[in-house]
Amino acid sequence: MSPEEIRRILEFYQDLGIKSIYRRGSQLTAAPMPAAEPETLSFDQLPPLPPRAPSARPAARPVPPPAPSFDDAPMTFDDLPPLPPKPGRLQPPPARPVAPSAPAPVPAMATPKKIDLIPLAPENDSLQQIRTDLGDCKRCRLCEGRNKIVFGHGNESSPLVFVGEGPGADEDASGLPFVGRAGQLLTQMIEGTAGKEGIAIKRADVYICNVVKCRPPENRAPQPDEMEICGQFLFRQLSAIKPKAICALGATAAKAVLGTKEGVTKLRGNWHKWGEVPVMVTYHPSYLLRPYNQNAKREAWEDLKKVLHFVYD
Repeated sequence: MSPEEIRRILEFYQDLGIKSIYRRGSQLTAAPMPAAEPETLSFDQLPPLPPRAPSARPAARPVPPPAPSFDDAPMTFDDLPPLPPKPGRLQPPPARPVAPSAPAPVPAMATPKKIDLIPLAPENDSLQQIRTDLGDCKRCRLCEGRNKIVFGHGNESSPLVFVGEGPGADEDASGLPFVGRAGQLLTQMIEGTAGKEGIAIKRADVYICNVVKCRPPENRAPQPDEMEICGQFLFRQLSAIKPKAICALGATAAKAVLGTKEGVTKLRGNWHKWGEVPVMVTYHPSYLLRPYNQNAKREAWEDLKKVLHFVYD
């Protein structure tokens, strides 16, 4: 073993805090003392080692400062020294001032071509033309079980239009709206209220129609797509008549005319708008036929009084 190797081994054990080592033959060890008494070798008995070259041992690394504890005084980012740039990363050059330039000329826009939209209600539309356009309608599934199309009936120049939900069995058989029990009650409501209020009108003086023109199976409520398809003809009917007011009977009629999801209880008693035409919402006569709806009957009569006085006074 060369002196340089012995010196490195001694320094290694000295850094570990070992004051003496034992030599067994030509080997040095720091193991516990064996049973036989070996020769003890102290650091003071070793011959001085030749000096090392300056580059033989790397320089000691700087010890980083201890991390601050939470009990230390608070520090801000301004107290920290700036970090040196990482090697190999290019630093962005300082921004150069840019001289203001003249704005680029805006190219002339071509004049858009005017598109003539097809109106929902044709000019000079009439109920006769709407009925002709409706024809033997097969635009939705309601045509599969119907007997007759129930278009509408009454005074085509009436200032008041009643809009119901859809035909029932009696209406599907006759082709006329509101001719069953609910229709008889509607007739009593119109003529009875008008007589008590001193307004000389009969049912034939108003116009009555429905949202859908064919009877839904089992008298169910019309589906949204059915209401949308038939709604275009209802729109044309109201646009052609140009009434002074509309009375929507029931939730389905209110939804179709006003485009709302509110119920009759919240809508009734107050005026609403279809375009520029005032709309009064009230209960459907079939709802009033039920014996437990006595309060609703009184409210429906009050709604009808408002409509009649608004239109005919």
